[in-house]
Amino acid sequence: MDLDRDTHRDIHLRFSLPDSHPRTGRMAGGRWPSNGYSQHEAKYWGNCRGRPELFSARAVLDLEYPLTGGVLTRPRDNRAQQHFEPSACGDPMIESYESLIRRIHAGQVRVGLVCTGGGAQAIAMLLAVPGGSRTVLEASVPYCRRAVVRYLGAPPDQFCAEPTARSLAMAAFLRAQGLYREEFAEESLDPPSAVPLAGVACTASLATDRPKRGGHRIHVALQSPDVTASWSLELTKGNRTRGEEEKIAALMVLNAVAEAKGLSSESALLLVPGETVQAQRTEAPPAWQRLLLGETDAVRLGVPADWTGAGSPAIFPGAFHPLHAGHQKMAELAEKMLGVPVEFEISIINVDKPPLDYAELRRRASQFSVDQGLWLTRAPTFEEKSRRFPNAIFVVGADTIQRIADPRYYGHDVAARDAAIARIAERGCRFLVFARAVSDRCLELGDLDLPPALRALCQGVPREQFRKDLSSSELRNGRQDTPEFLD
Repeated sequence: MDLDRDTHRDIHLRFSLPDSHPRTGRMAGGRWPSNGYSQHEAKYWGNCRGRPELFSARAVLDLEYPLTGGVLTRPRDNRAQQHFEPSACGDPMIESYESLIRRIHAGQVRVGLVCTGGGAQAIAMLLAVPGGSRTVLEASVPYCRRAVVRYLGAPPDQFCAEPTARSLAMAAFLRAQGLYREEFAEESLDPPSAVPLAGVACTASLATDRPKRGGHRIHVALQSPDVTASWSLELTKGNRTRGEEEKIAALMVLNAVAEAKGLSSESALLLVPGETVQAQRTEAPPAWQRLLLGETDAVRLGVPADWTGAGSPAIFPGAFHPLHAGHQKMAELAEKMLGVPVEFEISIINVDKPPLDYAELRRRASQFSVDQGLWLTRAPTFEEKSRRFPNAIFVVGADTIQRIADPRYYGHDVAARDAAIARIAERGCRFLVFARAVSDRCLELGDLDLPPALRALCQGVPREQFRKDLSSSELRNGRQDTPEFLD
């Protein structure tokens, strides 16, 4: 192995000597230690061509291997047998966890990864070890607020929080489904539901070069077809450098990927007294798993209404985050006005809200009593809801009917909006529209500028009969982060 003299680099050579070797070989003027070990390490300022990397090599020697004039010379005797095995990367941190990463790559699950800054080193670690394509379908780093909003499809309540990590993991899972579905269509692979996929996410607020008012924290989440899991850690502020905090975040991401792959062993985190990882896990019933995988378009919860009359139950779609008295009052009045039961509907995929994971679905579903019908669907738009619930009357607020009329939700295409409204009408669906506070005004159906075809499908509930200005977003009240960038 000759080393060119022109470009000086730091070369890390690991030498393995057979136990029978007399250990008399010299390197840089020193002898090998005679301590009984068969492996010895030495650093040598040598010369090499190419990329400025720290190379690793293993040389099996059975005679002296001298250094002369800055060159590691070949032995003159043909008895010498050289065997160089390059490692995955010269990065000591990556080499420390190379065994875990190789076992991760040996698993069958393919993962979509997203890190909003903190934890992104895990992406480099996974891709530095050969076999990364067997694990990583996609890796994204949406760093500023706008990038996170675009990734989720809507602003989260907080940018660095455990629920946001879960939403990011669900978004990563859904993206993985879409990516694999495209591969399936092009290459005749197994359908997405037959291939194990997962989404792993990290959102963190770590040490930076400016003062932070809040704590340093890491939230990692995993979304798979059968489970939503999360791990949260509050770090002792001022106790570590940014690099040390990033290492912990990266290891938490690696542990989540390992769990997605079904590996039981984890990398230990170097925590100080008072630091504890808070873990949460929600197992999904089989029906919810089929819904997430797209094998069914709706799941019904609760006891079916005791209804034997003509017509279908009215459907009350919403996020119900949280369910409040205004929602309950709307359902009560709708039943009286329409003479049919009202059943609630929550879509796990939304047009202007982050996707819902199993933990969030369970929390929202638990708000309803057992005798209230609740549908979980994959129908984010009313055109899709009309396909699932033909001839239904949808119970909505004035703000919702405004969004149905807004071309922005149809790619700013008025013709696409009108076509969607026509399909809703063809399926026999209508809208019962309740007054609602919009931009500091209480609006009812008559106040709205709607396309004639949509207005023809609507029946209004006057503000005198119902007015509830209370909203779910107001109840969640003011939870937001101040930094423009997530560190």
